[in-house]
Amino acid sequence: MDFLKIAVDLIIGFTALFIMTKILGKTQITQITTFDFISALVLGELVGNTIYDNETGLTEILFAVTIWGLLIYLLEIVTQKFNRLRGPLEGSPTIIIHEGKIIREQLKKSKLDMNQLQHLVRSKGVFSLREVEFAILETDGTISVLKKSTYENPTKKDLMVNQEKVYLPITFISDGNVIKDNLLEAGFNETWLTERLKEKNILHTKDVLYAEWLEGDGLHVQSL
Repeated sequence: MDFLKIAVDLIIGFTALFIMTKILGKTQITQITTFDFISALVLGELVGNTIYDNETGLTEILFAVTIWGLLIYLLEIVTQKFNRLRGPLEGSPTIIIHEGKIIREQLKKSKLDMNQLQHLVRSKGVFSLREVEFAILETDGTISVLKKSTYENPTKKDLMVNQEKVYLPITFISDGNVIKDNLLEAGFNETWLTERLKEKNILHTKDVLYAEWLEGDGLHVQSL
């Protein structure tokens, strides 16, 4: 067996799949549908088969991955341009609980039993079906839950509490590495960061596992 050929095929296949994933977009991973899952399996199978097939070279790998990727890309374009085709091609969300009532027919169509439904609802932090007003089974197999008003947590608006501006935490250090872009975006520099770490008796950034900045709450540091 030619180990060099296998190594080269793996590198080329990995690069091709990586580029194809970037082109197709993040939905291939974050909002994977049944078709997306099959597409990912086929892409992996195309590369896997060519690695151990001596009659297949790099040209065939790239050709197969490119053609399959183009088909998926064209399908994405079609579903974006023609709304009527989105349902048949991508599927559509299904209401499985409506106004607190479980729609048994929709459960059957979705191939869900009660145990699976309870599992999906619990994954959203709801441990009793009596708390659910609406539940929607999304196209990627996850579930969206709207609780009955009785079981909803009160908001600051409900309690008439002063609403403060919300800030996004910014990571400054991850696994000992300073994220300079984040630091500069927040209006600081490495000298400032070093001084703050010294105040916490930390002399080197490599000794920090994680550090984040939150406006109004300061710097949070966890050392190794």
